[in-house]
Amino acid sequence: MAKRTGNRSMKKDAVFIYSEDQLNYSFSDDHPFNQKRIVLTIDLLKKMNAIQDSDIIAPRIATDEELLLAHDAKLIDAVKKAGRGEIDDSTATLFGIGTEDTPVFPNMHEASAMLVGGTLTAVDEVMSGRARYALNLGGGLHHGFKNRASGFCVYNDSSVAIKYLQKKYGARVLYVDTDAHHGDGVQWSFYDDSEACTLSIHETGRYLFPGTGKVTERGNGPGYGTSFNFPIDAFTEDESFIEIYRTAMKEVTEFFKPDVILTQNGADAHYFDPLTHLYGSMDIYKEIPKVAREIANEYCDGRWIAVGGGGYDIWRVVPRAWAHLWIAMKEDSVPTGPLPAEWLERWQKEAPIPLIPTWEDPEPLYKPIPRKQEIEEKNKQMLDQALHTLRNPT
Repeated sequence: MAKRTGNRSMKKDAVFIYSEDQLNYSFSDDHPFNQKRIVLTIDLLKKMNAIQDSDIIAPRIATDEELLLAHDAKLIDAVKKAGRGEIDDSTATLFGIGTEDTPVFPNMHEASAMLVGGTLTAVDEVMSGRARYALNLGGGLHHGFKNRASGFCVYNDSSVAIKYLQKKYGARVLYVDTDAHHGDGVQWSFYDDSEACTLSIHETGRYLFPGTGKVTERGNGPGYGTSFNFPIDAFTEDESFIEIYRTAMKEVTEFFKPDVILTQNGADAHYFDPLTHLYGSMDIYKEIPKVAREIANEYCDGRWIAVGGGGYDIWRVVPRAWAHLWIAMKEDSVPTGPLPAEWLERWQKEAPIPLIPTWEDPEPLYKPIPRKQEIEEKNKQMLDQALHTLRNPT
């Protein structure tokens, strides 16, 4: 890896990438993808005195040259035209925009490029040595493809960032995706690349978009063996999820030996999420960043960049889940008990449902799952199959 610059003695523990410009990525008032969740998360962190203004760095907008690292010029041109109202419906659909999932909105290019630029800002903070960790909750748009938008994602900030890490810093990158939906756009971008490794834990595509992410998707050509998928059964609970995550992270990192870890942190594996069928609780969102930090410190000199992703219960789930990312980066104690009263009072007036008043979920969160043992056994078999080539090298 290219040598980093910067004064290590002045390195911050973590930086939080944010500006209100990130909120301009907005399809419609009733669209499931709602960036208000970032505002709710930041306000929660502020109300608990876990973040200061000095921790926050404004994102920059990605240049066309940077977007071209992972996207076709024709897509970029189409997105620009769509955002100006200069594209017809049939042409827009060819590029995956103007659809029910990814409708056109004004200034679509600028808003999308700002989210990509936020992740690139996070990359530079970490790789320059100015910060050990960096968080860009506005990123994580993992369904974007080289030549088309998909699944709420116009440009794919993680794919651009990995290419940028390779080009500018000569880095081997481990991409870890714990969104309930398969990280398809990132996987296919690096399917034949031996210097990038993708690891995705997601609900099986049997009933969930995008339908990909099978154990047998292992990479192609020089990239064979650097794509890892862990499709878990619907109704999977915390214990099985955490076992798979911890085991996969440890064994894949030991195998690939990355220079830096980029994690995508969709918060849609929770029981309350309206778009998925997993039975996770807040316990997995305490564990995910804790393990990522441990692995980054052990294998990558602490180089860990985290982005957001899915998460569609923006009131009860996402703020608490994403707050744990920042708390882990600051290496603060995991909070317990009531949420800040001031935060609850402010946002309950606006929330259409009762907020969860504590860091922990209510108990019981759901009725016992009749197939619990069967699901866990099936997931364990899947884990063994996914890691078979690492455990049994030829």
